[in-house]
This record gives sequence, C-alpha cells and structure tokens, in this order.
Amino acid sequence: MPTDPTFYRSPGHAVAADSEQLAYVVAFDPTGRKLDALAAVDCEPGSPDFGKVVGWTELPIAGGELHHFGWSACSSALCHDGHGGNHGALERRYLLVPGLRSSATYVLDTKPDPRHPMITHTIDATELAAKAGYSRPHTVHCGPDGIFMSALGGANGADGPGGVALIDHNTFEVIGPWEIDRGPQLFAYDVWWHRDFDTVITSEWAAPSMIEDGLDPADLLGHRFGHHVDFWSMSERKLTQRVDLGEQHQMVLELRPAHHPSHPWGFVNSVISTEDLSASVWLWHKDGEQWAVDEVINIPAEPADADELPPLLRSFAAAPPLVSDIDLSVDDRWLYVSCWGTGELKQFDVSDPFHPRETASVRLGGMVRHEPHPAAPDLALAGGPQMVEISRDGRRVYLTNSLYSAWDDTFYPDGVGAWMIKLDADVTAGGLVPDDRFFLHGEDFRGLRVHQVRLQGGDASSDSYCYPS
Repeated sequence: MPTDPTFYRSPGHAVAADSEQLAYVVAFDPTGRKLDALAAVDCEPGSPDFGKVVGWTELPIAGGELHHFGWSACSSALCHDGHGGNHGALERRYLLVPGLRSSATYVLDTKPDPRHPMITHTIDATELAAKAGYSRPHTVHCGPDGIFMSALGGANGADGPGGVALIDHNTFEVIGPWEIDRGPQLFAYDVWWHRDFDTVITSEWAAPSMIEDGLDPADLLGHRFGHHVDFWSMSERKLTQRVDLGEQHQMVLELRPAHHPSHPWGFVNSVISTEDLSASVWLWHKDGEQWAVDEVINIPAEPADADELPPLLRSFAAAPPLVSDIDLSVDDRWLYVSCWGTGELKQFDVSDPFHPRETASVRLGGMVRHEPHPAAPDLALAGGPQMVEISRDGRRVYLTNSLYSAWDDTFYPDGVGAWMIKLDADVTAGGLVPDDRFFLHGEDFRGLRVHQVRLQGGDASSDSYCYPS
C-alpha cells in the first residue's frame, strides 16, 4: 500500500493536513530567447523568504509554452479496485511538466531538494506520437491506473483527433492512447473522472492550428471551437454520451468534479458566447442513467469605450469576461471563477451546486481597468486573474496572469508581464482579501511569463479521493 502521508483517503483528510510550504510555478519565454523554467515560491508566512522565488530549475528548452503540469502520483493511488489500482510504494515526488508547443514532457524529481527539482526523464514528442498518436500535451492528472495526460493534437502536430495519453506511474513510458472507442470526439482539452460512477469526462478547446497564432475572429464567429462536454465509460474506455452546450458557447475548458467521491456532479466553464460576449459556468450532474449539463452562472460583458479595447474587440464596445479557469475547493463549497478579460476573480458559494451564490470579488488587471495590486497602488497590471489554485484547507488562493502567449498578445497587445499573487479566503461566510506581502511581479520571474501553480503536498485541482471519510 502507498504510505506517502500526502496521499489523503478523503477530502476531509486533505483539508486537515499541514499547509503547503512551497508553490511550484511554470515559467516560459514566448520569444524563445531564455530557457523555460520551474520556479519554487516560498509559502510559509513566518519565513524570511515568504512570497519570494526560492528555487529555479531551468529546462533544456525555450519557448516550449509550459502548461498544466501535475504530480505523477497522488491520493488516487489509494484506490484499489477493478480500474487497476496501484500496488507499490508510490510517492508524491515527481512532477510531469508538458510543453504545449514543444510536445515534450519533462519529469522533475522534487524529493532530493524540494526547492530545486531535478530533471530525471524526458518524454519526447516522437515517443508521444509513436505510442499514443498525440502531440501538444496540455494537462497532467495522476490517476488510479496511470498518469492521464490530455493532448490537443494528433501525431506530429496534426490537427486531431486530440485525446488522452496514458503514462506509466513508475517508468514514465507512454503506454498508449487511453481511448479505445472515441466515436465522433475530435477536440480535446481537460480530463477528469468520477471513479465511483465509472465515468471519465473530457472537454474541448480547439485544434493546434486554431490556437498557435492567436485568436482568429473567423474561427470564433464561425463557431469552430469546441462546445461539447464528453462522457466516457471508464472501464470500457469508450465514448458514451456527448452534451452540446450550444454552438454559441465557445471553448469548453476546465473540468472541476466534486471531490467527494459519492457526489456525481462538477463544474465546467465556457469562455465566451458569440451572442453577447458573456461567459458561463455549467454544472454536469446525473439525470437518471444519463448525464445532464446546465448553465448555472452567467457573467456578462462590461461596456467599454472602443479606444480602451484591443483591436479585436473595438467594434463590440465591450470587454468580455473571458472566463479561462475555475477551481473548486476541496470541501466542495467554494467555486472560484477567473475573468481574465475584465480582470476579476469571483467567489461563489456552491453549497447548493444548482444555485451558486456570489459571495466576493476582487479586481486585478483587466484589459480596460488595469487594476493595481494593493501592495503597489501605482502599478497598473496587465493580464488578469487566469490560473487559480486553492490550498487544501481553502484558506489561500493563488493566481497567475498568463493564458497562452499568442492569446496574451491578442487581448493584451501591450504585453501582460508576469505576476503571481495570493488572496486570503474566508471559508466560513465568504470573502477575499489580497495578501500585501505576497505579490511577485516584474523581474521576480526573470522576465518569463507564468502559468499553472501546483502546491507542495497537493492542492484543490490535483487529487481525486477514494473514500468519503
């Protein structure tokens, strides 16, 4: 049986565990001049280095567009059942860091020196293509029967179909494609599951050619981006149901299933509506033997003067919220919604997931407002809350501000820079307050942009749990 103390039997065990000491953050150079890197940030409030970069591991790549990295093993390793549970001394030790542009994935060992992880293995683009038929690896999740890695493209950068590669927990070799029967599914983005309901869920963004050079308005107005949520049999590895959110709801991205293993529901976001530039969050849930997906949150665009907007949006005279990430607290009570376009992070009480209730909002950046951080009131921020990560106890929320380099430049043509912040969350009644002592920006990341955050010991979007208590 795995004995790693950061493998938590239940969400309650994870919430009660010790707080994170480090945050790992991927940093990349969109110009390709500097080497991409993994940064370690001190998260201990009593430390003299609190809120500072304390470790820096360079990767042998520049411009790889490091994206949604994750642990090779986590709490799902405790699941011993017919889905192929692990039987070995696995640890939350190795981080798999994929390059969305390079199609290479780096395995970094955090155990010898947690502040300075070392590269121990590389899954190169040719292996991913030859064994799984995929390219453009995007998201890594540690699963009960292997490491799940979603990929946007087909072999050698082809436009599809995208899907999920299965990686061996121990050797990091590509086992092959996870899917056996994909049916009409073409686009890929995120992947998660409800193990107790024998269900895997995937979402849809686009083919590689549609995202490489920024957003093409013809693709958006032509409804060419993904607008389905796909449901699969976990045991048979085949597509069983597709739910169309409507072609106007473009780009269906982040999947956040309930952490409680007996709760058959979760949230997913749609980035933009072609009808009114609004964004939305949807709830998937069991409806008899099938799955239903219902809109439960709608966030409207904000009117703006044309000269305040990037060229793409001037004719609309409005700033779209562009909800690009969501995250659900481990206790399944608080949902955070990143409005990257308008520069806002929203907090919702989802005790009743069918009727979310907004409880707090913080403004930072935004394409019109450029709202500063309280620690630097004279510094206008570019970009907006993008990737959001929550501590296991729900009391700390971490944000970074880059979406995807070519899309950064489309919506923030003057540049997004790089920043990472922490907010303190009220987990009793709701509320968010930026931490004045935790504001990394400027040259803190050596001129690189930053994206996904992972917390030492696990976080709200890393693990699935095997037991209800």
